[in-house]
Amino acid sequence: KSAVTSLKSYDRVVSVKGLAEKEVPANRVIWPVVYKEIGNDLMTLYKSISEKNRIIIEYLKSKGLDEKEITISAPSIIDMSAERYQSQPSPYRYNITSILTVTSDKVDLVMSIISSQSELLQKGVALLAGDYQYQTQFVYTLLNDIKPVMIEEATKNAREAAEKFAKDSNSKLGKIKSANQGQFSIVDRDANTPQIKVVRVVSTVEYMLRD
Repeated sequence: KSAVTSLKSYDRVVSVKGLAEKEVPANRVIWPVVYKEIGNDLMTLYKSISEKNRIIIEYLKSKGLDEKEITISAPSIIDMSAERYQSQPSPYRYNITSILTVTSDKVDLVMSIISSQSELLQKGVALLAGDYQYQTQFVYTLLNDIKPVMIEEATKNAREAAEKFAKDSNSKLGKIKSANQGQFSIVDRDANTPQIKVVRVVSTVEYMLRD
């Protein structure tokens, strides 16, 4: 009987969750710089693409980006004469999409370039905008720098909840029986500011209760 009583007392636990949340600015941006060329002669189109790529790269460098932050992808070519399901014939045979990708830690600089990209129109380059396939991505890669502080905060919040439960149940809080750090999540703060991220973690902690 004594052993069973001791066992039941040992099994008195409370499981609580503690949330830690922090807003952080994205520290990396991936910007697809996209434009299209249409025409009937591939050689002429390739020459035009080569020239426009040069113009775009020089423009981006003049704004403060390094050439190593710019990657040129192979152009994507659609032969309109081979399209079986177009509603009406196209006057042009080839539709070419060219993509240069800017990957940089200079988030504020890239955002300012994006807002002034219409300057490229004066140079004869019209960038494609509004295509869901080519969205600018903002990334936060410094999670390890804030992990310890956030785990500490989540654990503290969990303990506060456990202490309140113990007080309300006329018990005292004992040692930690088990703890689960939980997974970190990084999401946009809202749809209009993807460059601002919200980092969250929920820790689950089990505490012993004693009389």
